[in-house]
Amino acid sequence: MLLRVLLPVLVVGGTLLSGASRAAPAESFLGGAVFLNQRLFPGRGALDVLVARNGSVLAFHRNTLRESTDGGATWGAAREIGRDAGGKTVYNEIKGEILYVRADKGYLWKSRDDGRTWSRETIQVRPNRFGHGSPDTVPLSVGAFQPGITLQFGPRKGRLLMATRVMGPTGSNDVEWRPYHYNAAIFSDDGGATWQVSAPFPVLGSGEGALAELSDGRILYSSREHMSVGNRYFGWSHDGGELWLSPWQSDTLPDGARGTSYGCMGGLIRLPIEGADVLLYSNLDTSAGIMPKKVGGSTSAGREKITVWASFDGGKTWPVKRLVHDGPSAYSNLGVGRAGTPSEGRIFLNYEGGDKHCYEAVYVATFNLTWLLNGRELRDFLQR
Repeated sequence: MLLRVLLPVLVVGGTLLSGASRAAPAESFLGGAVFLNQRLFPGRGALDVLVARNGSVLAFHRNTLRESTDGGATWGAAREIGRDAGGKTVYNEIKGEILYVRADKGYLWKSRDDGRTWSRETIQVRPNRFGHGSPDTVPLSVGAFQPGITLQFGPRKGRLLMATRVMGPTGSNDVEWRPYHYNAAIFSDDGGATWQVSAPFPVLGSGEGALAELSDGRILYSSREHMSVGNRYFGWSHDGGELWLSPWQSDTLPDGARGTSYGCMGGLIRLPIEGADVLLYSNLDTSAGIMPKKVGGSTSAGREKITVWASFDGGKTWPVKRLVHDGPSAYSNLGVGRAGTPSEGRIFLNYEGGDKHCYEAVYVATFNLTWLLNGRELRDFLQR
């Protein structure tokens, strides 16, 4: 179901800052195969994993985080961020700040020292042209999404951009309101003090998404949808995340367990490899899904086999995939290390899973492209 009429939104005022590229040579993601899979938190929970400028890998769980200073090999004890911390994270590549944004409530928690200390700040969220998205209009949900990004390319370099979901008029997730939900984005050009809600991602019944910026400045939106059976929805923005166009369903990538209309949150990132648009996607690779009793209804039946796919042509094809956890699993997102730090060349998959059911615990799997390629050569894919 497509939303046929889309209007552009006003750009948030403020000065655009120039961004620093995270580009690294492809060789940094290769070498000997690396794979670790570690249980970090008990139970289910909102998932975020990001890498700070000093290379610390931070895994978030509600109002706490755990830190790895050795590229995901070991993890420190959980520590509290703030009493009401939550929402979704984004790393400001310009200022070196981590923002934990609660756009639906009008505040964020900020760290200027790579996650060691945090302060709470009020923010302003401006609705889109439909009047949706601010805390005092039709509210947003920011919980179950991939962490946001700082734009690295094009005229809007330095902009903070995060996926989000516009809920029903009261923020209800009840089944009768789900056909009216839609994904969108929020963006900030002033370092996170003011956020503008974008035009809708043009598929109704969508929710829980992820964003990746390609080297030509286009932004790819990966969107869960919970009204129909089928693969993952994608769409493009050509203006820094203000307007979303040309939605399509992937021929390859699933949206949760196949066989059900109830999708599943999945991760999407671009690896910062020089001269290439290598994308990774995470979700469930199984046909064990069943249909819910109501259209748009919920079911977690058949959620299993969390898997990572790779594209080497900016999302046109996805020729590589590898199973991470051959058991019950659910929501996931992805992060990537930084050159010149212990996290260099490492990829991080944060996911819900377990041995008996998919919400036993939150894990982080740490791996590199050598492990993901599983004996194949990266140069063969980059030359196509």
